[in-house]
Amino acid sequence: MSDESIKEIVRQKYGQAALRVTSGDSGCCGPVSPSRGGCDPITSKLYGAGETAALPAEAVAASLGCGNPTALAELAPGEIVLDLGSGGGIDVLLSAHRVGPRGKAYGLDMTDEMLALARANQAKAGVENVEFLRGEIEAIPLPDDSVDVIISNCVINLSADKDRVFAEAFRVLRPGGRLAVSDVVVRGPVPPEIRKSVELWIGCVAGALEDEEYRTKLARAGFDAIDLEPTRIYRADDARAFLAASGVDADTIAPAVDGKFISAFVRARKPPR
Repeated sequence: MSDESIKEIVRQKYGQAALRVTSGDSGCCGPVSPSRGGCDPITSKLYGAGETAALPAEAVAASLGCGNPTALAELAPGEIVLDLGSGGGIDVLLSAHRVGPRGKAYGLDMTDEMLALARANQAKAGVENVEFLRGEIEAIPLPDDSVDVIISNCVINLSADKDRVFAEAFRVLRPGGRLAVSDVVVRGPVPPEIRKSVELWIGCVAGALEDEEYRTKLARAGFDAIDLEPTRIYRADDARAFLAASGVDADTIAPAVDGKFISAFVRARKPPR
């Protein structure tokens, strides 16, 4: 499958997720819908009630990530933050609150429906230090050395050209700036049945890098101080319903994926000049 085919499938799936939220349904990540057993364990229970209490319900419902990068990135007042693949805007709105009125939070997304939902959520929340941009994470529409922190929530694994994503992230970060993303990472070999499943790719699993490959690609892009901190480890029982809903033989695959897939908080730094 070509890079453009993968990108178009991702665009369509997340556009449909945005429309489901707009219509009052859950967004969910991947093929497991509320009518088929609820959202998968990767996307559930990521935010505390205190964090989301002031946000529009639609921003919370459209959360399709695998972590909480705004809580882990240690954002400071006055910083400029960019969220790669911002979706319905939950992490952008949380970041805007953390950086305060002297800071700014950008959200970047390629899906028109998600951008419309995010801008509506921004208006409902009454947050002014936010700007949502249309574009792709492989070609960030911002100038060199323009942001202090890049966050992302289970989006980089969806890209078919991760080297380009990391190169672009490095370009737009200021010297000394940092990457602080949540992503799904693989520890060890992955069964080919998962790699070839487009539904699982969209569901934030099949496009995941192995942990050492993630480190290598970041270093090749120029980053240092690279660290991967596991935040969730997915067991076979977690994956069983998710795999079955995707048409994969869960009994065959589940033992092979036990403990292999993790959500990780990935930190890296652009060296100071």
